[in-house]
Amino acid sequence: MNPTSSLRFVTSAAMLSASVLSLAQTAARPSTTAHRTAATPTHAAEATPACSKLPDMSPKIPAVPAGSPCAKPLYTVVSTPGVTLGYVSPLEGPGLRETLGLESSSFSLDYVDTQIGTGALAAPHKWYSIHYTGYLVDGTKFDSSLDRGEPIVIPYGGHQVIPGWDTGFDGMRVGGKRRLFIPFQLAYGPNGKPPTIPARAELIFDVELVAQNDTKPEPKAPAAAKSLDNSGKPAPSTAPAPASSPATSPAAPPPTQNVTPAAPTAPKP
Repeated sequence: MNPTSSLRFVTSAAMLSASVLSLAQTAARPSTTAHRTAATPTHAAEATPACSKLPDMSPKIPAVPAGSPCAKPLYTVVSTPGVTLGYVSPLEGPGLRETLGLESSSFSLDYVDTQIGTGALAAPHKWYSIHYTGYLVDGTKFDSSLDRGEPIVIPYGGHQVIPGWDTGFDGMRVGGKRRLFIPFQLAYGPNGKPPTIPARAELIFDVELVAQNDTKPEPKAPAAAKSLDNSGKPAPSTAPAPASSPATSPAAPPPTQNVTPAAPTAPKP
């Protein structure tokens, strides 16, 4: 064997010995298994919504009681049309998108709790007895159950009143009072309900949740007219007690249309 071959053999043997030694040390070393800590799902805390920007209102609308919180949204609706205009002739006016209903929009149902009730929490699909007064932003009072002395009765969530009413009592308790700021999209839509409700009218309602029931409350029997005797004193009645009159509907169901559904005028018993 020549010197060069001998050198190569010694080098190869040394490398083999080093590899064997490395394998032996690895086998002798206790095995360790890396454990990945499972990530704990976290939920970002929902930020408290900021105070809502309210419309300019007439001073004829009563102020909320001192110390009431600012108005905040019950919810916000964001609408983005799924259709876009590919081409618009310069002959078309600037209101094309609005006419075709292709504008994005965002609106909220805002509220202020002016009195926290002490009764049961308002539950869905119950019959609510409600006192209310409705205003336009210019201060016009267009309806009030207080003027009639009897609350209106509605099936909550039953689509017999405007959407802002069908969704505006969540979180209240019986005996509570709330001011609702209802945008036209959740009221009577872009056309309003002339002559009482103008087009695109935002409505302000002061409401009180008087009671809630599983079934529709019976209407009160009308009071019998009192007759007087010759001395001016009430004469004893000989007429039979009047039968209970059927309950009247608080508002007719909203008509079917392409715009936001809207029930007829503020709920009237």
